[in-house]
Amino acid sequence: MFTGIVEEVGTVKQIARRQHSAVLMIQAQTVLEHTKVGDSIAVNGICLTVTQLFPDSFSADVMHETLNRSAFSHLTIGSAVNLERAMPASGRFGGHIVSGHVDGIGHITRIRRDDTAVWYTIHAEPSILRYVVEKGSITIDGISLTVAEVDQESFSVSAIPHTVGKTSLHDRRKGDPVNLETDIIGKYVEKLLKPAPDKKHSSITKEMLSYYGF
Repeated sequence: MFTGIVEEVGTVKQIARRQHSAVLMIQAQTVLEHTKVGDSIAVNGICLTVTQLFPDSFSADVMHETLNRSAFSHLTIGSAVNLERAMPASGRFGGHIVSGHVDGIGHITRIRRDDTAVWYTIHAEPSILRYVVEKGSITIDGISLTVAEVDQESFSVSAIPHTVGKTSLHDRRKGDPVNLETDIIGKYVEKLLKPAPDKKHSSITKEMLSYYGF
């Protein structure tokens, strides 16, 4: 599990593309500390398993499913990527629950400054927007951000200068694709509200939730 608090920005050092997969070599420093082969590192919000470690980098395999559902296909040698190690049990929960399993791709349609803040408007498919709520959490390229506005076609976030400066957001331009992961809690709630296959109706009702104070 991750929190969406980026530890450092790494650089794609090498890409070995295969027919339906790829191997990435990422140059980094901070995330290599205490990391061993088999550990998980989120790269632009995607949970990858470290397969090889080097003094200044690590390698990870990227499967067919990941390439199909993420913006990894747009990476090139030299691309900046947000990196975060999996959260230890003793760590601080600075962002929100992030699984590292990307739901899909969004595209930046607008970037504007508002005093010191920078607003990013991102177009996304309805299948993703259904889980995006105002003042809720969203992960963009592995960055935990708060949704400021949402409509039928897009949503907007407002990032502070520290976040922009310490992540790959400062390199993002209009039209760029970004990896999106919505809040997993909403997905579980939706699943639980649906009747089980052997039941005609769900036992969770509005009346029951109201009775227990929800």
